Amino acid sequence: MIQRQKLQGLGRMLRAFDSSRKGFIGAFREEAAFRQELLFACFATPVGIWLGHNGVERALLVAPVLLILIVELLNSAIEATVDRIGLERHVLAGLAKDIGSAAVMLSFILLGVLWLLVLGGR
Repeated sequence: MIQRQKLQGLGRMLRAFDSSRKGFIGAFREEAAFRQELLFACFATPVGIWLGHNGVERALLVAPVLLILIVELLNSAIEATVDRIGLERHVLAGLAKDIGSAAVMLSFILLGVLWLLVLGGR
């Protein structure tokens, strides 16, 4: 078995940043949901910063917006992996995609709950 040499230090970090860059570009190019949620984040983030009275409130308003993007990236990765394995319909493939979608939905619910709690408590 041939093992490739693992990079360490700065080389590893640079490769990781490049992989992340490729991931963002790929998600933006291939996933309409990610583009829509990114657009939403471009509006919701400044609004959350503006509406928050202090650092804690701003964090509570902005963090779930970023969490939505994170969960959508993971959901897109699951979908891409399932599609790579095979495009035929399978119960487990559908379940994996549905669970990923549910995670995105829960992150939106979290956003709504936090915004209501922070802004409604005034």
